[in-house]
Amino acid sequence: MPSFFSSDSLHTALEMIWGWITANIFLYDTLLQSGLLAAAFILGALMRRPLATPVRTLAQRYQGRWFYGALQGLRAILFPLCSLFYLWLMLAIAAQHAPGVRLLAIATTLTAVWVGVRFISSFVRQKRLARLAALIIWSVAALDILNLLSPAIDQLDAVGFSLGKSRITLLIIFKAILSFIGMLWLAGLASRMAEQQVQGLTSLTPSLRVLLSKTIRVTLLIIAFVITLNTLGINLSSLALFSGALGVGLGFGLQKVVSNFISGIILLLDRSIKPGDVIFIQDTQTYGWVNTLGARCVSVITRDGKEHLIPNELLITEKVENWSYSSKDVRIKVNINVSFESDLRLALRLMKEAAAAHPRVLKSPAPNALMMAVDDYSVKLELRAWIDDPINGVGNITSDLLLDIWDRFRAHHIGIPYPVRDIRQHAPHVSES
Repeated sequence: MPSFFSSDSLHTALEMIWGWITANIFLYDTLLQSGLLAAAFILGALMRRPLATPVRTLAQRYQGRWFYGALQGLRAILFPLCSLFYLWLMLAIAAQHAPGVRLLAIATTLTAVWVGVRFISSFVRQKRLARLAALIIWSVAALDILNLLSPAIDQLDAVGFSLGKSRITLLIIFKAILSFIGMLWLAGLASRMAEQQVQGLTSLTPSLRVLLSKTIRVTLLIIAFVITLNTLGINLSSLALFSGALGVGLGFGLQKVVSNFISGIILLLDRSIKPGDVIFIQDTQTYGWVNTLGARCVSVITRDGKEHLIPNELLITEKVENWSYSSKDVRIKVNINVSFESDLRLALRLMKEAAAAHPRVLKSPAPNALMMAVDDYSVKLELRAWIDDPINGVGNITSDLLLDIWDRFRAHHIGIPYPVRDIRQHAPHVSES
């Protein structure tokens, strides 16, 4: 039995391979297209070198900007993009002189797919999504090269089912999935770009910048969902009744939640209360500084370290004292009583000196001391001073001033009054017998 790898069989196989090569490859058109293909990639590599340096410089200069990802993607596709430019140019010239340029057309298509896949991969953060996009693009390109794309599309369009007046086919579902994935990717990309722009607006509060970023992201996702429904051929007007009924139900069930959310937006827009403000809420008797503004509530940290979550609606409807709304300057009052025998002018001067010596008291407006009233057993004095850091506390500076005034009064013999009570004893009435 003759061996398959005998010299005669091997010679016959080599002759068949050589015959196929000479009949299909060693042709003038094939060799010409191969030469043009090689020249296009060589020219693309040469063109890439002078362009790589300025693109890299731009990417380093604008690092962190919203178009930084585009510059990074351009760096990744610079070589295939330059090669694709020469391939298109050679394909256009060769098509005018030789009608059969199949090899050059296939190479141009594959290079264009290569550019698209690498550019998309540079933007897509999820590796699985990038691989799925690459698989879909390469599959479509392979079907197009093999002239099977149109039959595949017809076959997908033939399989489907009816939903009301609309017909849902596999082709429509496939398009909807691709559209939704693409729109989600574009929405994420656009939201990241918008977030970078919003974060650069230093005139806005941090909470307002976060709110704008979230609003843009949700809006883009809603647009992506609507476009996907439109791709499926679903009439959006048919959802109006359902969405109206759902809105009424949510309005009753989530009334407080929606009220707090709208109140939070109002607070962010009019900036009446912002992080860092020192506020006092009379309804809850809460004094502290605003830590964060949320969609539902405001975080207020008091001097004892407790964090109070105040609903946004309460800050809109109730009276709130904002000690740092238009200015952080706050006037404090220190009341003290002295005896009638004290030198009142000296006492007022000592009170002003105590205030001027404190590091937190402002020099302008200057502190002032006043005589307020005279009661049954004392003279009422009041010290008024201004500070610009109420976030550091008001009670502690009041205590410091009182201690300093106490020391100064004792050194200058300014008396502190004590309640005086007269006790009179009457002798018992003795009747004469």
